[in-house]
Amino acid sequence: MTSHTKRNEDFGEWFRNVLVEAGILDYRYPIKGCGVWLPYGFQIRRMLTNLLRDLHDKFGHEEVRFPIMVTEPNLRKEASHIKDFENEVFWVTHGGRKPLQIRYALRPTSETAMYPMFKLWVRSHADLPIKMYQIGSVFRYETKTTRPIIRVREVTTFKEAHTCHATLEEAEKQISEAIQIYKQFFDACGVPYLISRRPDWDKFPGSLYSVAFDVLMPDGRTMQSGTIHNLGKNFSTVFDIKYEASDGEHENVYQTCYGISERGIGAELSVHGDDNGIVLIPNLAPTQVIVIPIPDKKIMPLILDTVERVVKNLTDSGFRVKIDKREELTPGSKFFFWELRGIPIRIEIGPRDVKKNQAIVVRRDTFEKKACTLAHLPQVVHQTVDEMSANMRMKAWGWMKSRVFRVDSLEKARTILAKKGGVVEAFWCGTEECGHNLEQINAKLLGVPIDVGETLEGKCASCGKEASSLVRLAIAY
Repeated sequence: MTSHTKRNEDFGEWFRNVLVEAGILDYRYPIKGCGVWLPYGFQIRRMLTNLLRDLHDKFGHEEVRFPIMVTEPNLRKEASHIKDFENEVFWVTHGGRKPLQIRYALRPTSETAMYPMFKLWVRSHADLPIKMYQIGSVFRYETKTTRPIIRVREVTTFKEAHTCHATLEEAEKQISEAIQIYKQFFDACGVPYLISRRPDWDKFPGSLYSVAFDVLMPDGRTMQSGTIHNLGKNFSTVFDIKYEASDGEHENVYQTCYGISERGIGAELSVHGDDNGIVLIPNLAPTQVIVIPIPDKKIMPLILDTVERVVKNLTDSGFRVKIDKREELTPGSKFFFWELRGIPIRIEIGPRDVKKNQAIVVRRDTFEKKACTLAHLPQVVHQTVDEMSANMRMKAWGWMKSRVFRVDSLEKARTILAKKGGVVEAFWCGTEECGHNLEQINAKLLGVPIDVGETLEGKCASCGKEASSLVRLAIAY
């Protein structure tokens, strides 16, 4: 990178620089907390949003698009919901120069935009379940220090799913399905995650409970990257969403919702990145292979002809391939350019390679080089892509697991988080008083792990009484 910022020394600076230098996001838009997705960044964004679409479609969801504005009366219907977002709402107060009689809010989430329509659509048990999702923008007047992608005022890539069910059991099954969707999403990204049930004081306002996926970032902080909520009947009661049961009785539906934002993209860019830029996992790279001709004036037409044949062969084999023919750049400059952008595979073809009927294959994660014959190039690239994907996943999971620490005292938790960052797991009696006390070490209580299968016993790290569960703590974004 031109800034020479080391990812593990100053992650914040590295992240800001790589977004601009790799052509992903320009954050100089003249409204704080808003940025412009650049062409290459938008291509990456599209790969990940298409993955989200495919997963939701596979699990029987239907995509919709709702307006971004919500009337103030609808927003205020669910009191606990609006109370949590009250300081974050952007208000539309005028139409032209004329003051509006009823203010509109730019939606901070979409429950209050969607549920008045659900009331119109649900009539009988035959209309259930409803499983809808949309990908669009939500707006929050973030007053803390904004950070590109991580903490913004316009969340431009907000995927939210909303469901309605006849029974609580069906809603619980939907929660399990949502967890599977997000696991498959992050697994495809090669991004490791922790799944925890948030404490009651940190659940989504208006929900029965919330489950969150947290990603550990290179600076040792966690980033909440996906949330899942069982809403029970709280919203359906307020918005009068009822169905006629088979016995003729009218019942309020049970609901769930779950969302993931561009933080999922930020996690993908951050977790696999290095001092040279981003590293894209091959299945989600807009361009999987970049082919670079090494110039030699004497046989340049032959080199370019070979390059064209290689590109066609790889494209026919199912890869997304580009050629860098720019004459004004040296091969070294081209290597730097594409390494910064995280292209998984680089293929070099020069005069010696043409004579030997071979190509040089370079993988982005390790910079390992190997020569192979042109006839075997598709097979070698397939093998390299598979090895690279497996290595990236294994490396990322190993790094995260090495930074999850089991502790038996509050003091040990404080020391570890202050020196190393990461995540600590401590025993907790389950009371709110002790939960808040645990957070006094300048950490956030992420919640009770739901991805730990072992049965554990211990004493609460706060009060010393018998613990009811483990709980996770971290310094969080």
